[in-house]
Amino acid sequence: MSKVGIIANPASGKDIRRLVAYGSVFDNQEKVHILRRVLIGLQAAGVEKVLFMPDTFGMGTRSIDGVKLTLEATTLQMPFRGTDEDSTEAAARFREMQVDCIITLGGDGTNRAVAKECGKIPLLPISTGTNNVFSYMIEGSIAGLAAGVVASQVVKLDHVVRPTKRLEIEKNGQFVDIALIDAVVYDDLFLGSRAIWDMSKVREIVLTRADPSHIGLSSIGGCLYPDSLDETQGIYIKVGSDGQEIMAPVAPGLIVRVGIESSNLIDLNQMIEVKQRPSVLALDGEREIEVGEEDCISIRLTKGGPWLIDIKGVLKEAARRGFFINIEPRPKGGL
Repeated sequence: MSKVGIIANPASGKDIRRLVAYGSVFDNQEKVHILRRVLIGLQAAGVEKVLFMPDTFGMGTRSIDGVKLTLEATTLQMPFRGTDEDSTEAAARFREMQVDCIITLGGDGTNRAVAKECGKIPLLPISTGTNNVFSYMIEGSIAGLAAGVVASQVVKLDHVVRPTKRLEIEKNGQFVDIALIDAVVYDDLFLGSRAIWDMSKVREIVLTRADPSHIGLSSIGGCLYPDSLDETQGIYIKVGSDGQEIMAPVAPGLIVRVGIESSNLIDLNQMIEVKQRPSVLALDGEREIEVGEEDCISIRLTKGGPWLIDIKGVLKEAARRGFFINIEPRPKGGL
């Protein structure tokens, strides 16, 4: 039986960057609309069962209300805390259940939480957050169709799913956390509101991705290194006033000038030692780890990130195999 797990974060698209920048509020009712279109795409591709992570808004239950579906759709039975631990636990349960694919609705922070436990299950992240470098801006029905093609094993995974990089964080010799896009050393003593936006407090940046068309701190790397990084490279940036100054979009509607003291490419398994102590380490845009005066923090670039679905590649490969031509009629979904 083909199974797909869905993790929709009710908190994504609502953080403090709506106050300090111009981020749009992504309300949960719109996420429900996206989920409905995802379900229709999954069903059209032959998926038989869908499982939702539970949430306070009941997005899974709301999404199936009034939609003509023949696939089985249920909610996971698991404790619900209302934190990012829910996404991590749901991913772990989906991995244990051997679902064929996981779909997420959220931003970089949501996918970071999922990546901690999803293993090598193919991941299709739909953008509904603030910083959305990892996730796709994609129409829900197309996302559902692509995920359904993968879950139904219409195409070979090694043709359409690729491993991604991640940053592994060690504190005093112990592995403690990961980041998918960026790890930022922030000159502060407390986690506070978690989201970062004040570039005057940023001291060091480590990146897995860099593109001037991205939003967030990866755009800084993109301005310095406009050619895309390959799969074995990252970037280390030391922020300061002694070098060149660049302009970058670090948050929605927040384009600032950033002084760069130095920068260089880094290789897989290369360790970066955090120099600013005390400080706070922000991972994928959110303050997560307090760094004391005596703490030793290191950041390592690896290939241990989630296995990401290439949506265009999936649909093109399915078309080459004739999946969309002369197939038996499938049950139609609709409102």
